[in-house]
Amino acid sequence: LSFFLLCFRTPLVRPLFFTLLLQPPLAQLSSITQPNIVLLMADDLGIGDVGCYGNDTIRTPNIDRLAKEGVKLTQHIAAAPLCTPSRAAFLTGRYPLRSGMDAINHDRVLFWNGGSGGLPPNETTFAKILQQQGYSTGLIGKWHQGVNCESRNDHCHHPLNHGFDYFYGMPFTLISDCQPTETPEMDRAFRRKLWLSTQMIGLVTLTAALGRLTGLILVRWKTLTCLAGFTLLFFISWFSSYGFVRYWNCIMMRNHEITEQPMVTERTTYLILRESISFIERNKHKPFLLFLSFLHSHTPLLTTEKFLGRSSHGLYGDNVEEMDWMVGHVLDAIDKEGLKNTTLVYFASDHGGWLERQENKRQLGGWNGIYRGGKAMGGWEGGIRVPGIFRWPGVLPAGTVINEPTSLMDIYPTVVHLAGGLLPQDRVIDGRDLMPLLQGTVKQSEHEFLFHYCGVHLHAVRWHQKDSGAIWKAHYVTPIFHPLGAGACYDRGFCPCFGEGVTHHDPPLLFDLSRDPSEAKPLSADTEPLFDTVIKQIGRAVEEHRRTLTPVPEQLSLYNLIWKPWLQPCCGTFPFCWCDKEGDN
Repeated sequence: LSFFLLCFRTPLVRPLFFTLLLQPPLAQLSSITQPNIVLLMADDLGIGDVGCYGNDTIRTPNIDRLAKEGVKLTQHIAAAPLCTPSRAAFLTGRYPLRSGMDAINHDRVLFWNGGSGGLPPNETTFAKILQQQGYSTGLIGKWHQGVNCESRNDHCHHPLNHGFDYFYGMPFTLISDCQPTETPEMDRAFRRKLWLSTQMIGLVTLTAALGRLTGLILVRWKTLTCLAGFTLLFFISWFSSYGFVRYWNCIMMRNHEITEQPMVTERTTYLILRESISFIERNKHKPFLLFLSFLHSHTPLLTTEKFLGRSSHGLYGDNVEEMDWMVGHVLDAIDKEGLKNTTLVYFASDHGGWLERQENKRQLGGWNGIYRGGKAMGGWEGGIRVPGIFRWPGVLPAGTVINEPTSLMDIYPTVVHLAGGLLPQDRVIDGRDLMPLLQGTVKQSEHEFLFHYCGVHLHAVRWHQKDSGAIWKAHYVTPIFHPLGAGACYDRGFCPCFGEGVTHHDPPLLFDLSRDPSEAKPLSADTEPLFDTVIKQIGRAVEEHRRTLTPVPEQLSLYNLIWKPWLQPCCGTFPFCWCDKEGDN
């Protein structure tokens, strides 16, 4: 004791002692109750489009700053390779086929605001649990989980019915049809067929009428009248929906109120950013959840004039750089309100970049780095491996990189745990709480197996063999690329999940992602001694997983997807739907 007191009196030791005493350690979760949670989700952003994931030509300094100040996940996996099912899984912590939000057919996303499909009301989102825990919950931006079920104003799928106190944004998704100067994108090939069919029926009707007038064809006028009526009805039946896509789908809402129909795309970016910052400012005195669901970087790549021509990757690069600028403004708002150390910020993309999205030799889709495949491909890494970044100063160690398998579904149990809530006990939750892994108290992910679906079709399975460190991935089905070796389905625009456009593998294609992350060299029984053992182990896991699945109503059935006039959100008297309340303000 006397030796300690003697040392303490030494001039050099005393300041050092107090410095160590006052040094802030990583905070324990028990000392921080209910942090603010800001979830930032890009749309169609490829993992190779971000600076901190290896891109040195698109400038993303604000997203890169998040990674520098927090934790970067290198094996962060979407539960589906398309918007609607991936976001359903994100919101519920469950594989989308558990809620009926993945498709048995080729139509794998919601197509209309006036459809009846969507996230079922009996699903419990993380927003609903946080709302019950006293959080102010807000969704700004894209929803794409449906609006109505049986009537125009029942709002059964609406964000406000799924735990969000406040919503501002698009109930649908951004598409090229929303931009009057762009080539229509929605069901482009199907629309061509409908138009061609209308022309052919019309031509038959006109030929019959001319033949009757000239006496060359013996046909009754009653028959001609019926034929002309059928032609007109056929035209109206499809043109009433596809001819007005911009008015039916490209709308903006504030809570249940439509503010723009159609949306004025020139100011959308500004309004979404303004609403996000305003939400933070309004709720700074109580715990809040902000889900900022960007419209960037989905086509038609809405980009303000300030950012046009700034990147070296054309319009797509400009759009990504503008999104990064928006991220920076949100982070600045958090800092300005003194909330940085009490706010968990998360950044991700809903799935991989869209390789096939091209227009007049312009690449309008993202880049997935070294990973094979892209958007719509349920098995290949490029379709499902996405950026994943967490920042929480004082709680999460800065500059950390984690290579363990994680999932977008993990956000659900993670934020529920942080809010002090309880996970639902009446259903399977596929996500896992990430906080122990992010804080470094455990070194390995809780996920042993991850199942990679394309629609309801199981395409691949990942096995994290924890005792060896190997990450095996077995592909049961892969899409057929066209042209061969091209790396995407350029002939279709999307790779299919089943049918003539896929190849079934028996035995499955096997890769070890820990040695071959690009999935370039499939293993075989001749090249890998553990081949048969791995395939059998994965097969047993698939059987066990399938026993946990129960039949549910299909939200993406043909009936639920088709446009229904009586469900169409309308800010006037249907069908005269037009308003601009933002412009009026």
